[in-house]
Amino acid sequence: MDKKIIITIDGWSSCGKSTLAKQLARELGYVYIDSGAMYRAITLYFLRNHVDWTKHKAVEDALKHIDLEFQSNHKNGQSEMYLNEENVEYVIRDLVVAEKVSDVAAIREVREFAVRQQQAMGRKKGIVMDGRDIGTVVFPQAELKIFMTADNAIRVERRFRELYEKNPNITIEEVKSNLEMRDYIDSHRAISPLRQAEDALVLDNSKLTIKEQLDIALGWAKERLEHAGNNHKK
Repeated sequence: MDKKIIITIDGWSSCGKSTLAKQLARELGYVYIDSGAMYRAITLYFLRNHVDWTKHKAVEDALKHIDLEFQSNHKNGQSEMYLNEENVEYVIRDLVVAEKVSDVAAIREVREFAVRQQQAMGRKKGIVMDGRDIGTVVFPQAELKIFMTADNAIRVERRFRELYEKNPNITIEEVKSNLEMRDYIDSHRAISPLRQAEDALVLDNSKLTIKEQLDIALGWAKERLEHAGNNHKK
């Protein structure tokens, strides 16, 4: 099918958005864009360069020196985040970055900077992008919008397992506190808060396997592709 669509996946932290987005992109032959990685990379730059992100001028000046790019890792087939030509895919997953990324992502100049780049990436369609405001702000006209959610305790457990592999000293209380803080900031910020788009399909994966959630999302994608193809013929 030559007609391509844009698929957005929004939702809370640790709901498995990126896992689903990567799988969907692979199944459909689409490009996967991790919007969260972009905000994490900007946060990493700010932390490394001691940028005071409470000062608008400091943020504007710093953003002029940030170049973000996704490059494909030929060994694993994954898209990886490059910050000023440095592969930072693993550094940006650190808890130090996770603790600050919601603050940085709430800054108007940062969001405008990232959204411009995201929209440019989607001009040719054929992309799957996950984040917090992809279906509401970045691509409000996307053909398929998915909003992911899961039980809080399950989200905390998932995030703990993910971080424990990198830092065995981390406690589940730290992870729970970090998730609660990110949820609050993401949903209460003045700029592009996390919310479900009116036309989004809700996917609660609390009790679903990774394969089951992929099957559901693929079914939705095929319906939208068929619809887009029919409209294209008219």
